[in-house]
Amino acid sequence: QVQLVESGGGLVQAGGSLRLSCTTSGSIISIAVMGWYRQAPGKQRELVAAVTSGGKTNFAASVQGRFTISRDNAKNTVYLQMNSLKPEDTAVYYCNAFQPPRDYWGQGTQVTVSS
Repeated sequence: QVQLVESGGGLVQAGGSLRLSCTTSGSIISIAVMGWYRQAPGKQRELVAAVTSGGKTNFAASVQGRFTISRDNAKNTVYLQMNSLKPEDTAVYYCNAFQPPRDYWGQGTQVTVSS
């Protein structure tokens, strides 16, 4: 069982930055993929960014070039650095750990970008 705790959400003006953190209850080294998803009101949850245990990253087209994802194995933490934020980035952001065959989710953190 993997528990995930997110932090770093909040209210920011358009063009601003936020950094989300996700800390796992155990070692992150053995987790195949760590990712961030988001869900806006009335929309489906979507992948924002992911990073494999080998360091390979993947981003949604809508955040490419603005967001970065990184994992710190020593701190069992994954970060999502969000720059040049837009109002359409407003959503609840969820941390995900994929350890085949199971998915684990955090409780979510709200990100609100004002115009």
